[in-house]
Amino acid sequence: MTIRIDRRTFLKGAAAGSLVAAGWPLTGSLRPPFGSGEALASGTGGPDLAVAAGGDPDAMVRRAVGALGGMSRFVGKGDVVVVKPNIGWDRTPELAANTNPEVVRAVVRMCLEAGAKTVRVVDRPCNDPRRCYKQSGIKDAVESIGSPAVVVEHADPRKFVEKTIRNGKTLQGWAFYKDVLEADRTINVPIAKHHNATRLTMSLKNIMGILGGNRGNIHHDLDRNIVELNTVMRFDLIVLDAVRILTANGPQGGRLQDVRVADTIVAGTDPVAVDSYGATLFGITGKDVPHVLYASQAGLGEIDLGKVRILTV
Repeated sequence: MTIRIDRRTFLKGAAAGSLVAAGWPLTGSLRPPFGSGEALASGTGGPDLAVAAGGDPDAMVRRAVGALGGMSRFVGKGDVVVVKPNIGWDRTPELAANTNPEVVRAVVRMCLEAGAKTVRVVDRPCNDPRRCYKQSGIKDAVESIGSPAVVVEHADPRKFVEKTIRNGKTLQGWAFYKDVLEADRTINVPIAKHHNATRLTMSLKNIMGILGGNRGNIHHDLDRNIVELNTVMRFDLIVLDAVRILTANGPQGGRLQDVRVADTIVAGTDPVAVDSYGATLFGITGKDVPHVLYASQAGLGEIDLGKVRILTV
């Protein structure tokens, strides 16, 4: 029996204790990933991460999410789901600056197949939003599904609400996108790529796309700020796109010679573990990426892949 955990329930147990002990803020919207109760109740569990390597993007997404128990573990009938890709840049898919559009489409389709009432795809780009949505290929890919239950939307500046970061060391609060906070389920679909300020950007840093205000101010002590922002909410599922990875001149890129085809999808619920695995695709470890290391120290996830159950499918 799958145990559904209310989205607004406070995170309790060991992870919460780690945060408090470390002196990091614990806010009301941080909660265990949906579906984790079943593994805990049965005492058996499954993989913590599923890695699909090789094949077309749709097939890889389906293999990876399927290995975790399928999308129905994360999305239930009648749920309102927000899918958060990286659509930050006015770049075409082959330049690997944004999430692969076929990966986003696969995730949205699987949500519908699981019974979602509405699936909303949203980001707050750095470049002109309309050009980013179009050039990335994500708008066309998602709309090609042809379902009235799917909405590709631009972030509405009126929908950002201030959230307090209790006991924040570098931030006391920030504005978050209301629709994400209030969705029944949220799915983080970042791309794995180089970033000139944080070395890499993957799931933890992808939270920037649901923030309001002047995000430039966050870049002071950026790595620690990323961690504090991730204490405000936790995505129910992460599907990391590493079909093409940007190895240099990120986050915007622009040169094909900086792109490497990795044909990999990583799925999980632990952002530190997902990003730590993603780091290995660049020949480094999670500990080499400051915000991933700090997130581990804050109790937000497991950085030691030797302690993570990884299934390659």
